[in-house]
Amino acid sequence: MFRSADFSTLRQKPVLYWAMYDWANSAFATTIMAGFFPIFFKQYWSAGDAALSTFRLGLANSAASLFVMLLAPLLGAMADRGHMRLSFLLCFTWLGVLSSAGLYWVHQGAWQWAMGMYVLASIGFWAGMIFYDSLLIKVSPSHQYDLVSGFGYSMGYLGGGVLFALNVWMTLKPAVFGLADAASAIRLSFLLVSIWWGVFSVPLIFGVKEPVVIESFSVIKLVNLAFAELHKTFIEIIKYRAVLVFLLAYWLYIDGVNTVIKMAVDYGLSLGFPTSSLITALLIVQFVGFPAAIFFGWLGQRYGAIEGILIGLGIYIAVTIYAAFMDQVSEFYYMAIAIGLVQGAVQSLSRSWFGALVPSERASEFFGFYNMTGKFASVLGPALMGMTALLVGARYSILSLVVLFIAGSILLVKARHVAR
Repeated sequence: MFRSADFSTLRQKPVLYWAMYDWANSAFATTIMAGFFPIFFKQYWSAGDAALSTFRLGLANSAASLFVMLLAPLLGAMADRGHMRLSFLLCFTWLGVLSSAGLYWVHQGAWQWAMGMYVLASIGFWAGMIFYDSLLIKVSPSHQYDLVSGFGYSMGYLGGGVLFALNVWMTLKPAVFGLADAASAIRLSFLLVSIWWGVFSVPLIFGVKEPVVIESFSVIKLVNLAFAELHKTFIEIIKYRAVLVFLLAYWLYIDGVNTVIKMAVDYGLSLGFPTSSLITALLIVQFVGFPAAIFFGWLGQRYGAIEGILIGLGIYIAVTIYAAFMDQVSEFYYMAIAIGLVQGAVQSLSRSWFGALVPSERASEFFGFYNMTGKFASVLGPALMGMTALLVGARYSILSLVVLFIAGSILLVKARHVAR
């Protein structure tokens, strides 16, 4: 049965405040994680052996994901039990903000310090997403999850794209901004990400309210209660087969999605494409992704989230195979357009469909498992691609992701069947 989408929901303050956080933290995902950090790391902090640099970058991404994976369910349970979603979000936001700024002061060749700052900033980004994702259930009516989730991702694409475009301009024309060279511009961009992330997080953190906690908890008691809740939730996940099968599917296909996000620029560099062309491709992803995320949010609201995710995964399979054999920069641009169309769709519709499956009063806890699943996949994905690059070369390393998209799609269809 088709459902209509009420776009007036997107004008409500809680929804706007919530979406502004995606506008804020996407500056890190775009400028640092997907854009300048892989380039700067390979050419400035870890110059030399390209395969070794790819391995180090994969190791840094995996280390951050592993930390979040291990703590996500516990943090989510603690946040739900003590009504501390916004407090935890604030803490991890500032970890990401300060660590992003720290990259500005890392000197050339100091790849260990660069990795350390990047890992801390990534932890701030990914751990914060546990609580941001769970707030979807608080700010949106249940029948509008797909639309609101897509709106959040679209704001992220737009916000991340706007700042990234400014940073690219700085890099291409450093003299216009009074900077000595492109390296100085890139270092300054890390500082600008920090400011952008911090400033635009304010509406959500201080404009959305949580219930007042009537009972106070000591830290030890809160941790004990959280562990008890975790055990209960784990048992429930095993019993509710739709949730369990979906998490297995998500674990597989989001591995591929996150690996493409984190490693695409490094992959392009390994193929010998110019840095300026790779930056242009990232901008294409951002500005194609802005309307596409809203469209797929509407599509999911109208026809079903699972159908939208499967369309996206089908395109990812085709793009991954295509990427292994491309040798022209123009082909990288075509790939960027295709990824921009479906990247936000797969992420946002996965979030909204999972949100519809879980109890609202324990959203952070369930989303802790959801994010743990995604981070567990992210531990394996970049490391797998990095190791494959060392063994058979960078060009064919991306083909290792195809099996993840196919297996994830099969399990996703199974999850839909079980949910019915």
